[in-house]
Amino acid sequence: MTSAPVVVHRLSNSGGRRVSVHRHGRDEILGTAYSDLDLVVFLEAAGIADAEFVLDDPRWVEWRDGPAHEWNAA
Repeated sequence: MTSAPVVVHRLSNSGGRRVSVHRHGRDEILGTAYSDLDLVVFLEAAGIADAEFVLDDPRWVEWRDGPAHEWNAA
């Protein structure tokens, strides 16, 4: 694998970040997360065990266009 399977996309103007996962050869949008808890719920539903422990692991999660764990629009 050349990149993390989970991508937390840029912060939207209204807050929250889209979350996608690459599996089975394609990208799947899991939803829009508004907190770390939302992200953990999405990852668990996608079958990632111990999801809360992979949030800061770049092998699992790529935070794009903004700092990790930032959820609110400025």
